[in-house]
Amino acid sequence: MQDMRAMESEMSRESQSLMQIALRRLVRKRAAMVGLFIVVVVIIMAIFAPWLAPYPPTQQNFRMINQPPQAGYLLGTDHIGRCVLSRMIYGSRISLWVGIMVTFLRVIIGIPLGLIAGYAGGRVDAVIMRLADTFIAFPGILLAISIMAIFGPGLNNVMLALSVVGWPTYTRLVRGATLTLKEIEFVEAGRALGAPVSRIMVHYLLPNMISTLIVFTTLGMATPIVAEASLSFLGLGVQPPTVSWGRMLSEGRRFLRFAPWTTTYTGIAITVTVLGYNLLGDGLRDALDPRLKD
Repeated sequence: MQDMRAMESEMSRESQSLMQIALRRLVRKRAAMVGLFIVVVVIIMAIFAPWLAPYPPTQQNFRMINQPPQAGYLLGTDHIGRCVLSRMIYGSRISLWVGIMVTFLRVIIGIPLGLIAGYAGGRVDAVIMRLADTFIAFPGILLAISIMAIFGPGLNNVMLALSVVGWPTYTRLVRGATLTLKEIEFVEAGRALGAPVSRIMVHYLLPNMISTLIVFTTLGMATPIVAEASLSFLGLGVQPPTVSWGRMLSEGRRFLRFAPWTTTYTGIAITVTVLGYNLLGDGLRDALDPRLKD
């Protein structure tokens, strides 16, 4: 038991040293810092929306219907006189919440299944992977629409549908990493020292794939945001009066010719947010790559 703890302590120290090196690499990458800045801005908008938004998101001013950007309404107003800027700020809450929760649900479903499939092998592996292949066989957005058609529109159902669609990718990623790592000497040493399977998975396998998972999760945060906007645009996602970027695009498309600001700025917000996560994910991938020199 002491030998096992000593080995785990040494692995922990090495992991901390590698993370410090990765952090220094990340700070030196301008694109990654731009992505981090964008992500932080979106988080601040979501948290402090009541203080940052100039008006409540549902407040109407019928004297200011489809007005262009001007003093008092910096991004203009929509078809019933609501402030586009205020709605954009509040809409960031839904996008951020969906991105976090869907990614979290995918992780807690996909990672354990991937560890079990890769480590156990045999029939267990076959059953889990055939189940994952079944979900992957369907186009993601169509499967999500089918689930929404069964359970109905709503924020919780959106997160459920997107979680069901996305967990197989995490399972396949973790399974592949587990198949490689379980044959390495430190895992065999843990088995020889009598470590239980759960301990080997949590203390030996998972820490050695954490950098890959961090990168994959960061890049994957953008996917639920776009998917939620797509479902809300189709009327299957968040319902009024809750503000959603996808819903704003759907409502503003009818007035695109003579009031383009009702959709343009919202589309830019979605694009920039997705770009931020992608830049940050790419930077993390390079920073955590052990093949690169410090």
